[in-house]
Amino acid sequence: MRVVVTGGAGFIGSHLCKRLLEAGHHVLCVDNLITGSERNIAELRHYPHFTFLYHDVTQPFAFEAEAIFHLASPASPVGYMEHPIETILVNSHGTYLLLEEARRQQARFLLASTSEIYGDPLEHPQREDYWGHVNPIGPRACYDESKRLGETLTMEFYRQYRTDVRIVRIFNTYGPNSQQNDGRMIPNFITQALKNEPLTIYGDGSKTRSICYVSDLVEGLMLAMFHPQTTGEVFNLGNPEEHTVLEFAQTIIRLCHSSSPIVFEPARVDDPERRRPDISKACRLLGWHITVPMEEGLRRTIEWFSKEQSSLSAIS
Repeated sequence: MRVVVTGGAGFIGSHLCKRLLEAGHHVLCVDNLITGSERNIAELRHYPHFTFLYHDVTQPFAFEAEAIFHLASPASPVGYMEHPIETILVNSHGTYLLLEEARRQQARFLLASTSEIYGDPLEHPQREDYWGHVNPIGPRACYDESKRLGETLTMEFYRQYRTDVRIVRIFNTYGPNSQQNDGRMIPNFITQALKNEPLTIYGDGSKTRSICYVSDLVEGLMLAMFHPQTTGEVFNLGNPEEHTVLEFAQTIIRLCHSSSPIVFEPARVDDPERRRPDISKACRLLGWHITVPMEEGLRRTIEWFSKEQSSLSAIS
């Protein structure tokens, strides 16, 4: 197929582009590089069916596609708090423009949404039929609420025009190609541990997270797009194995053979207390499941970060 991946030079997008190319698809990767990086897609340029377009998807552009993966958006607190207006626009107006193209071309469309649409959840674990508990005027709202609006637009195109859409709510994902200054838990901890610097925990460490290795997440995206009878469906994708932030910090220190201490800072505003997906729907309808154990995924990620730090040190 001819496939468009917006945000394709980002962390998850770059892995998705590679997976699509390996499956034999023609891939147009579209990214304005606000938070993506051309380094993430450097090896993909050797594929004959890969094309990169530097472009902001809040502006129209010409393309032909049978499938559109819409991943374009800053996704970390650092990214969307530095670019709040851009985040709102790409998840609202950008989503609308791409949906119009999907409708016109009768293409499949997948919206990469987020577990953040659940906010600081009052239900645990989170199922797809939970509506969420979100602060609409808080510092994270530029991301949370624009993703919620993107979901609304997507479902209206399904209801009004029968556009072939599906929504995936992505929970915490980690792996190679993460940003060094991502601001999220796993990149922060690994970067600090490799330098034997203090690991910073916001709050007392009792908040919980569930982390999914990027290759498992990408397989879920592929299934959600190409598996039969996914039109109009919403899927949680993530790892239901839940640990406290303190446990993650201690595990990473051990795997890095680090002497880093742990320091505690005040909790961030609107940071969820607990986060764990109910993935029973994705398991049942897609046959999707987690294959990479947490410590194995962390070892792979630590190895990648270690090489990245060595490369940056050599350059400087």
